[in-house]
Amino acid sequence: MSSGTVRSRKVGVYSAALLASTMMTGLAHAQSQAGQSATALEEVVVTAQKRSENLQDVPVSIQAMGAEKLEQLQVGAFVDYVKYLPSVSFTTSGPGFGQVYMRGVASGGDGNHSGSLPSVGVYLDEQPVTTIQGALDVHVYDIARVEALAGPQGTLYGASSQAGTIRIITNKPTTVGFSAGVDVEANKVDGGGTGHTLEGFVNIPLSDKIAVRLVGWEVRDAGYIDNVAGTRTYTRGDDDPTNDLTINNSNRVEKNYNSVYTQGGRAALRIELDDNWVITPQLMGQVQKVGGLFAYDPKVGDLKVSHFYPESSKDKWVQAAMTIEGQVANLDVTYSGSYLKRNDVVNSDYTDYSYFYDQVGYGFYWTDNAGNLVNPSQYIQGKDRYRKESHEIRIASPQDKKLRVVAGGFYQKQKHNIFQNYRIDGLGSDLSVPGYVGTIWLTKQNRVDRDKAVFGQVEYDITDQLMLTAGIRFFKAHNTLVGFYGYGAGYGSTGERACFKPAVVEGSPCTNLDKSVKESGNVPKVTLTYKIDGDKLVYATYSKGFRPGGINRRSTLPPYQADYLKNYEAGWKTTWFNNSFRWNGAVFMEDWKNFQFSILGANGLTEIKNANQARIKGVESDITWVPVQGLTINASAAYTDAKLSANYCGFTDSAGNPITTCATPQAPDGTVLPVTPKYKANLTARYVFSLRDWDAFVQGSLVGQTSNWTDLRLKEREIIGKQKGYATADFSMGMDKDGLSLSVYLKNAFDKRASLNRYAECAESVCGTQYYIVPNQPRTIGVKLGKTF
Repeated sequence: MSSGTVRSRKVGVYSAALLASTMMTGLAHAQSQAGQSATALEEVVVTAQKRSENLQDVPVSIQAMGAEKLEQLQVGAFVDYVKYLPSVSFTTSGPGFGQVYMRGVASGGDGNHSGSLPSVGVYLDEQPVTTIQGALDVHVYDIARVEALAGPQGTLYGASSQAGTIRIITNKPTTVGFSAGVDVEANKVDGGGTGHTLEGFVNIPLSDKIAVRLVGWEVRDAGYIDNVAGTRTYTRGDDDPTNDLTINNSNRVEKNYNSVYTQGGRAALRIELDDNWVITPQLMGQVQKVGGLFAYDPKVGDLKVSHFYPESSKDKWVQAAMTIEGQVANLDVTYSGSYLKRNDVVNSDYTDYSYFYDQVGYGFYWTDNAGNLVNPSQYIQGKDRYRKESHEIRIASPQDKKLRVVAGGFYQKQKHNIFQNYRIDGLGSDLSVPGYVGTIWLTKQNRVDRDKAVFGQVEYDITDQLMLTAGIRFFKAHNTLVGFYGYGAGYGSTGERACFKPAVVEGSPCTNLDKSVKESGNVPKVTLTYKIDGDKLVYATYSKGFRPGGINRRSTLPPYQADYLKNYEAGWKTTWFNNSFRWNGAVFMEDWKNFQFSILGANGLTEIKNANQARIKGVESDITWVPVQGLTINASAAYTDAKLSANYCGFTDSAGNPITTCATPQAPDGTVLPVTPKYKANLTARYVFSLRDWDAFVQGSLVGQTSNWTDLRLKEREIIGKQKGYATADFSMGMDKDGLSLSVYLKNAFDKRASLNRYAECAESVCGTQYYIVPNQPRTIGVKLGKTF
């Protein structure tokens, strides 16, 4: 069967000294054998190559964080686990809006509803759950493991796994016996509010062939950003102060207003039809309500902002999935299919845009139906509706043969209904978009991304020590964008004035955008693996990843083209000293050709252009070490040198090809790519011991990275600034006995302020003087109580 389970107990760690491979491998703590202490590490089983294998036998750079490791590191959400993955970098504007990058393959500016597809694929079990706006912020509870596969995974995982893949593997129902558990937690953020968590699961065998697993959670995350009193003055531009307009936010002042409330659940069924066939249907859903803003304005103060209009989001999603596993003759057959429904409702303050675009240099000028000036402040009401279905069927030959094959077919279709309503209260109907009084700008579009593929991978044992792996994926992509964007007929030359046919998208006044792009190609992979002995192997890989092109919503721009990533990698996986020390690593060089680059152009519209090429070189490594009974140390780190290998001029020809010869490039050859730090590392040490008749532990973790930019272009860097490097520390201690556990933790113990993102509300060249910083959570203390049955 393709499904595997992690059989190890894992504890995380770090090491600023090591730079190489991706594997927070599972650890086992010391055991006693025949009266003598043992410090052996336990086996970790992963399914990265779509079959169950010992992680140490897989010639792929993988980090695997198992159930126990996730619990030990207090992982509950997306931002909690990515910080322990050195090859992973990210940006975020709050829960549900995180953009993931791997190995420096990042140009910045992603995540817009009409932007590029992600370069890192995110999977929930066997099914892809990658959407344009970011990874699903799945609450991490009753999760078997999180796997991070670095480097192109295009052969087995397809289009949005250009730079890597993250897989969230849930615990499955089992007919072995009844089990259940419940956990409660309370926490307090320093200078902020209080939070709590309630989680539980139950596994019930209904017969010797059928079992059900039910999981539920309710989480309240405390706020720590304050919306403080402030004013903003709009001038008429006529030197008469009596015509000025000053607004205030007295009705929006609130302390700790960025709280988060999350509810969710999962129901899975295991049906063993006979000795060969198993069906696992699963339904999982979550609702996440976010208040306020997760960024602060450094000009206002630390963890403070002055905003004037409602800010909130509601992210609601449900996924129905099914996996069928069985055997035909001696072949393993697996079908996996899913349907994801995700609805987002977002309210955003947009007064910065109003002020810097419509006020500075011009004076405010929006009027009502009587011609009177109105408050020009804008706010956004946004709704995104995603519908994503995927299907994959594959076969795998027996693993004990000299020649092993995995082959299959894949199809996915993602529909995205986009609604962005930019409002000015009191705006006259003659200036409004038809059908939306008070709307100065409307985006109402349907986007569809389709992907078909067939793939195959072959492993052949040339000798007992030398293995050749070769794979290829043939794909076809078809992406379309149709609908309306822009102003009403009463203002501007775009919008309604650019319409060329009646409305195609329901709710739009007419159609001014209707384009599609089709592409096809293939991505190969070749790996040569040499097993030095039963505990050590080395490998060399050439692989290629891709990301489909798409349509610019500014209809005057050409479509952007697919970009490709070529990866040259050498790695090692080794175990030493009677299986008490594990060291894995990889070195790599990647060429990223014609990469897609998103910017905010005129009127704040996202524009995607191909930006020639970049070269990325790096090393990644991790160790797990049990030096003495009870003490486990895990360390991992990555060094990434990601730079342009040609000028970025900011222009393309009529076919969308990048132009590299210009007098003053916006980013010259050798410019460091944004988002990814040069160094990122973490270290965890955990000591377990007996305290009377309880099992007890103490643990400390360090996480750190160097500085990084948020934009590729030099001018924008000067305006918005650089994100400083940081290091944070977490500590915890606790004990358990007979299924009862009690622990306390201190996150961000020294209250260090890290910058997770840095942005302006509109193009930096216009709004850059007004930028925001998304911080990590301040120091948080918590207590957890759990019971398993």
